[in-house]
This record gives sequence, C-alpha cells and structure tokens, in this order.
Amino acid sequence: MQHIIDRFISYVTIDTESDPNSTTTPSTPKQWNLATQLVEELKTIGLQDVTIDDKAYIMATLPSNVDFKVPTIGFISHFDTSPDFTGANVNPQVIPNYDGGDIVLNSDKNIVLSPKYFKDLLQYRGQTLITTDGTTLLGADDKAGITEIVTAMEYLIQHPEIKHGKIRIGFTPDEEIGRGAHHFDVDQFGADWAYTMDGSQVGELEYENFNAAGAKITFKGKSVHPGYAKGKMINSMLIANEFINALPKGETPEETRGYEGFFHVHHLSGSIEESVVELIIRDHNKTKFEKRKALIEKITKKINKKFAKQFGENIAIAEINDQYYNMKEKVLPVKHIVDIAEQAMKEVGIKPLIKPIRGGTDGSQLSYKGLPCPNIFAGGHNFHGKYEYVPVESIQKAIEVIVKIAELTAIRK
Repeated sequence: MQHIIDRFISYVTIDTESDPNSTTTPSTPKQWNLATQLVEELKTIGLQDVTIDDKAYIMATLPSNVDFKVPTIGFISHFDTSPDFTGANVNPQVIPNYDGGDIVLNSDKNIVLSPKYFKDLLQYRGQTLITTDGTTLLGADDKAGITEIVTAMEYLIQHPEIKHGKIRIGFTPDEEIGRGAHHFDVDQFGADWAYTMDGSQVGELEYENFNAAGAKITFKGKSVHPGYAKGKMINSMLIANEFINALPKGETPEETRGYEGFFHVHHLSGSIEESVVELIIRDHNKTKFEKRKALIEKITKKINKKFAKQFGENIAIAEINDQYYNMKEKVLPVKHIVDIAEQAMKEVGIKPLIKPIRGGTDGSQLSYKGLPCPNIFAGGHNFHGKYEYVPVESIQKAIEVIVKIAELTAIRK
C-alpha cells in the first residue's frame, strides 16, 4: 500500500492546474512537468511504444501475452487539475485507520473535514485516507486515476501469468476545462474501446452523462445622469437580472439530482452600459436539452422585443455553444463493454453502482470520436476543493478492477 501512497503523492504535489482562458494546449506550461515525469515512469516500468506529442498527450502499450486474437482495450485519465481551486503547493495528509470522527485539515484556519457534513466519510472507517491540508485541492481528480492505471500496468508486467490482450493507455491534459479529448488521436490510440478512470466513490460505473452547452448573454444599456434619467436610462444590470429571473425556478444544480437537468449561472458581471451573464445548460435527455437551449433564445427574444422601440436594436445577444453529448447513444450498441466492467467489479468484491454522470468526462467526447468509453470510479470524494480526499483502499480496488478487466477481455471465446 505504501507504494501506492508514494506514487499518488508524487503526482499530486506537482501543480498541473489548467486555465480556461488560455488558447494553448496544454493550457498551462506547468502541466508538462508531470507529463514528462509520467513518460519516463512508463518507460521505467516496462511499457512499450511510449509517446508524447507536442500537446502533451501521452500514449503507451502493454503488448498482449496471449497467442490468440482478443480486443485491444484502453485506459485513460487526465493529469490536469481544476482551476476552481488552487492546486499549487499541495501538502497531502495521510490519515491511517480513520476512526470515523472529524479530521482537522488546518487548525490555524479551523478547516475541518467532518462526517456530520460529508456523510460518505463513514464508509471508510478503518481505512487510510489521504486529504488536503485545507489550503488547496488534492488532485485525486484525476491523479488517482493515473496512479491506478500505472500501478495496474506495472502489476501485469510483473505477473505474466495473468493473461491479457493488447492494452493501450492514454493520459490527457486540460480535461477540467472541457478540452481533454479535443486533440486525442483515436486512430493512433488504436483501441476497440476504452475506460476512463475518472469517477468518484468505489463501485461507480457510468455510461450516461449530460448533454452540455455553454451560453453567454450580453446585455446592452444606456447610461444617463440618474437625476435626469427618466425615460432615457437603460440599466443593463437590471435587464440581466430580468433574464435570470425568467429561468425556471428550481432547475439549478443545488436543487436537482439524478436525471434532472439544470441551468447554472456561474458568472455575472456588469455596468449600466453592458452586463454579461454566463451559464451552462445540462440535461441527459437530448429533447429536453434542445428545449433548454430554445428557452434561452425565447427569453432573449422577448427581452429584445420589449426594448426594441426604446433601444433601436437588439439589446440582448445570446451565444450558445454545445460542449459535449450523452455517451449513452454510442455505448449502448456495444453494451458488453459495460458488462465486462460490471463483472470485473463483482469478481473483486465490489458492488457496482451504475448511475448517470452529472457532468462530463473525456469519455463522452471520445465516444463521439469513435472510441466507446464508459467511466469507472477512481475513488476520490469532494473534488475541486479543500475538502477533497481519497481512501487508499479505493485506489487499490480500482487497480484490481483494471487488472480483472484485462483478464476478462482475454478469455478465449
């Protein structure tokens, strides 16, 4: 177990935060620091065909050790961390034999990881947890996934008695800003299907995710001295507020779950002359997804009609861009790849938790690029913030699942 801890900590202590405002790939130069380390590590453990391209996409091969034809499978994780919370100077804390009580992450700042609020902690009594020190995120999303893939490949190399077909692995930058699969060369990867190791708690197995779009609505206004503004001033901030209030009540992230979609306003800035509202649109159902986008257009048109005479042109301009789609459409025709993962979990003593992803992964985009790619747990909790943690035993179980999938895929039919 110490080998797993050491490997994981060696990854998370390298800052790889991505930047949504960057136009380069990777979006931050510091992602190269871990990428180049991974390349050398993959070579050291004995993988073949280890490559890294000019955008930091890493691929490698574990050759087949059977003398009959079996599918080529892949395992994929990302090495960037979320820009939602700082990933600089990560100082992991190892909590052995967790007793089920409060964990003081930072006594100076009174930051406590408590099962009274984070009830999932109680599942891990007696296990070894790795937490933050309360000042950064941890990076288990998705450096736990990388740890699992590298360690599983190392284990298969060291245990040639375990039979498997050709396995390809891939590590990507910029997943956290929605670009992880943008430059992924599916043809070069050459797998029949793959799995992203990027889920949360033990047992998660996901092949449904949101359809996703982002919207930016710009509202114009006219600034006039407030003492003489009657019939002249148009305050764009108030129009932006009118738009937000026109969105359906109760359809926000904090009030939805399961298959329920939402609108999420995540950025609002403005002055009298111009205000900008940015939001994301999410729904598992494609028809409902399209209706949500149409509603944005409808509200915008209604506002434009209201101010047409006074403003003289469109006062609200909406830009809506699709981001990714529900992978279910691409995975269902090859549902056996989900069945294999489910069987693998059961054989290593895990109860599969098959549920929709309330988000997206590289796998959703890769599935639409021709590489069906369900998502498997990586073990972490409370991603993208200071309360993030991962049980080491969960990482170990994910390693066992990878090994078992490789074994099951190589059974002679």
